[in-house]
Amino acid sequence: MTSTTHPKVSDRVQNMNESATIKMSQKARELRAQGHEVISLSLGEPDFDTPEHIKEAAIQALHDGKTKYTPVPGILPLRDAIVDKFKSDNGLEYSVNQIVVSNGAKQSLANACLALLNPGDEAIILAPYWVSYIEIAKLAGGKPVVVSAGIEQDFKVTPKQLEAAITDKSRVVMFSSPSNPTGSVYSREELEALAEVLRKYPNIIVIADEIYEHINFGDKHTSIASLDGMLDRTVTINGFSKGYAMTGWRLGYMGAPLWIAKACAKIQGQTTSGANSFSQEAAVIALRNKSDEMDIMRKTFEKRKRLVSDKLREIPGIQVPNPTGAFYIFPNVSSYFGKSSGVTKIANADDFAEYLLTEAHVATVSGSAFGNDDCIRISYAASEKELNTALDRIKAALEKLK
Repeated sequence: MTSTTHPKVSDRVQNMNESATIKMSQKARELRAQGHEVISLSLGEPDFDTPEHIKEAAIQALHDGKTKYTPVPGILPLRDAIVDKFKSDNGLEYSVNQIVVSNGAKQSLANACLALLNPGDEAIILAPYWVSYIEIAKLAGGKPVVVSAGIEQDFKVTPKQLEAAITDKSRVVMFSSPSNPTGSVYSREELEALAEVLRKYPNIIVIADEIYEHINFGDKHTSIASLDGMLDRTVTINGFSKGYAMTGWRLGYMGAPLWIAKACAKIQGQTTSGANSFSQEAAVIALRNKSDEMDIMRKTFEKRKRLVSDKLREIPGIQVPNPTGAFYIFPNVSSYFGKSSGVTKIANADDFAEYLLTEAHVATVSGSAFGNDDCIRISYAASEKELNTALDRIKAALEKLK
């Protein structure tokens, strides 16, 4: 008898955690398959359809034969439109050679980390953070250094905290504003205070994730790259998934110093090459021909935020923040830790989210996935009817805990 040796996946895969948002979504699907009516508030996906004029542009591109390979950094008309967008919306001056279009903003983030991090380099990540930041930094060989802010700080890191985390190995700082998972938005003054620290350390590059830029309920969005001295040391990442309800189109982009843009295009050229052709053609129209639908979506999300916030405040023991962007709320649920339904005991946020799924049939995501063990993330990218039902179920389920 001969022994059989099984192939082993690489260490990088074994050391990589599965996306918590995708994992929770899978659990919700399994419960639905068993016949349960599950309301999913776990995924960051607008429930709106892509605006009609953008879909028509993609259809026209197909009819026009725009089905061939595209240049690795993106088609020129789209990069031109992105240059104009950065200038008019963000006050950022780029040439087309500083723009790289990718298969989603997530690829843009990965390209930037792969271009900038050597093994052992430290990536300072402001927490709460989007689930993939840690794993992307690790995949690139970097060492994540998490700097955390709780609900008492509106989940925003202070300049003092940032400076305390900087060492001679610090290479990048990554954060999102508006934030996933908290919905918090760094004001211009708050960004300026962080930039004042970073100006002392010219070797550190900022990776600013601005994918939720257009879902902002407060003051005008500020890009950290627009502040004095920051343009030449910031990678500004954006895309079409959230503000334009184009999640399935998989289209993101960056504006960056030329040397970083060239490095990212080089990486992309050896992995995926250019993003798909007709999505890029449609994205030109999205940027050039803005419609009222984006503003309607933003106002709808703001209305839903108020609904969810008010319903959460009716539940004893939950600390409710006031998010001013994105479509998430990140309540502190730690007062329920140690309580039990008689069957299930809640020890942490993971248990809390699991309990809501199995008892209330509402899918949320544990804050542990985002670097905060006291909170859960609730997405309000769902209808008002679903949100009302989900929050009523949550309240009823929590009343069973003693």
